[in-house]
Amino acid sequence: MVSNPVHGLPFLPGASFTDSAKTAFHRSQTLGYRNGYAIARRPTVGIGGARLQVNQLSQADLDELAKKAPVLTYGQPKQAPPASFIPAHVAFDKKVLKFDAYFQEDVPMSTEEHYRIRQVNIYYYLEDDSMSVIEPIVENSGIPQGKLIKRQRLAKNDRGDHYHWKDLNRGINITIYGKTFRIVECDQFTQVFLESQGIELNPPEKMALDPYIELRKQLLRKYVTPSDFDQLKQFLTFDKQVLRFYAIWDDTDCMFGECRNYIIHYYLMDDTVDIREVHERNDGRDPFPLLMNRQRMPKVLVENAKNFPRCVLEISDQEVLEWYTAKDFIVGKPLTILGRTFFIYDCDPFTRQYYKEKFGISDLPCIDVSKKEPSPVKQELPPYNGYGLVEDSAQNCFALIPKAPKTDIVKMLLNDQKVLRYLAELESPIPEDKDRRFVFSYFLASDMISIFEPPVRNSGIIGGKYLGRTKVVKPHSSVENPVYYGPSDFFIGAVIEVFGHRFIIIDTDDYVLKYMESNASQYSPEALLSIQNHVRKREAPAAELENKQTAVDPGMQELEALEALIDAVQKQLKDHPCKDNICEAFQVHDKEASGYVDKEMFFKVCDSLNVPVDDSLIKELIRMCSHGEDKINYYHFVRAFSN
Repeated sequence: MVSNPVHGLPFLPGASFTDSAKTAFHRSQTLGYRNGYAIARRPTVGIGGARLQVNQLSQADLDELAKKAPVLTYGQPKQAPPASFIPAHVAFDKKVLKFDAYFQEDVPMSTEEHYRIRQVNIYYYLEDDSMSVIEPIVENSGIPQGKLIKRQRLAKNDRGDHYHWKDLNRGINITIYGKTFRIVECDQFTQVFLESQGIELNPPEKMALDPYIELRKQLLRKYVTPSDFDQLKQFLTFDKQVLRFYAIWDDTDCMFGECRNYIIHYYLMDDTVDIREVHERNDGRDPFPLLMNRQRMPKVLVENAKNFPRCVLEISDQEVLEWYTAKDFIVGKPLTILGRTFFIYDCDPFTRQYYKEKFGISDLPCIDVSKKEPSPVKQELPPYNGYGLVEDSAQNCFALIPKAPKTDIVKMLLNDQKVLRYLAELESPIPEDKDRRFVFSYFLASDMISIFEPPVRNSGIIGGKYLGRTKVVKPHSSVENPVYYGPSDFFIGAVIEVFGHRFIIIDTDDYVLKYMESNASQYSPEALLSIQNHVRKREAPAAELENKQTAVDPGMQELEALEALIDAVQKQLKDHPCKDNICEAFQVHDKEASGYVDKEMFFKVCDSLNVPVDDSLIKELIRMCSHGEDKINYYHFVRAFSN
């Protein structure tokens, strides 16, 4: 219950009386909102709406109390709370000044307009004194529009001062980044704000308009030129009648020029001309159908029309004295159109009939303009420099990146691993060279020759490879067409000249005679006869000696011959790659370890290990190791390949 004290009595229990007429006993509200912010306020009434007892002081007392520093009994005096402060971003939040302005832009590269008026809106943000310039977007204007200057503080002068809202007004010019903007109007909020701050606004101005846009709004002017020629009659008479001429443009006098074919059409209905290109298959040109679009072609221009800008403007009758007509297109005469000279060499049958009826020309020729291709120039190779073969050196003249000369694949496959061996002596006046012997190896697959000199102990001459595998040119043959030694040039007594050294063939192996008999057409009868006689002379003493040895002791003689043959084979095949694994290869096929294998399996193993079974010594060793008709004792054969 709330009691009301009586004047003159102490405010003590029993000295106050209750007001029975009161019905409201709520507490007054002390919280509120101002500008969107929650603030506390001092109550003026108490519970029930009764006015609070507040001492009413005069202004002098209030000033004295404000200047008086309170003194507390205990502790330091506390600082009075500061007055309430509202920041600028709160006070001016979302408050923007808007001005309508324009600026003038030069247009130097246009003949239709010299300058352009661009209308913009200038926004000034009060919360942080920033500004932005935005141009309204116009559809299909072709100009980048929108935000010209993004929101920022803009410099007013070179001293670093920035634009303030006090600097903005109607009817003034402001310069921003080198562009001068003319402010003509502002909105209602901007006008009220500036007037409330004591700024006197200038009267509004009319927005400037772009002259080119205003010109576009005007109606187009139509020019009608009277004509004294009945074009309708010409159109109705010659509609769909076209003269066709075949012409060439010869540009071979210029660098990379050529002779190109064209078709010229002359339309009788309106005296227009077009030129079409003639494309051929794989000519390497883009398929553009027209060289010149259909149009009237001037023949003679007026004197002051030389500087007329024909590339951008159409030519009218005022600039032309004479146009091209049908009588100017004559077969067999050149015709200059737009600076390019065409030669007309033929026309179609309709054009011939038209010229016969119209101009009385009945003998239009048909000129042959095809050019004969020049005879191909024979390619001359430079002189041979002496390095490598002539065919290898010539490849450098055929391609930038030389390739190896083509080989006869069929010949290489048929004669693979076929070698003809000859024994020769050196023809030399030096006495030390008379006892030197050389082994010639002729490779049938590539027609190359290699020379090997067997080393002789205590001869003072280092043996070994005398000449690597290469082709040897015959003496007295030309460098341009060299002639190489072939198999028919090797026979007993033949003289072989190899790079200035002369060799005489004195002996051959048995395979040479076998090859010569099977290919007798490649050899002369004298060469074949010389080889046969030499083989007979070599076999006759060996047969007599064999008969003598057989009469003495056949078994011992055969054993000694086998041992001698094995020694000879060991010397000849000491560096053969198959000597390490030949015994294991035969033992794989000899399941019973009897020391014998079939003759067919024997030759298969020799072929897989590249054993030269065609050699005369190897043949003799196989014959002596044979056991019956289909067995071979490989133990004695393997001994020839062991150290």
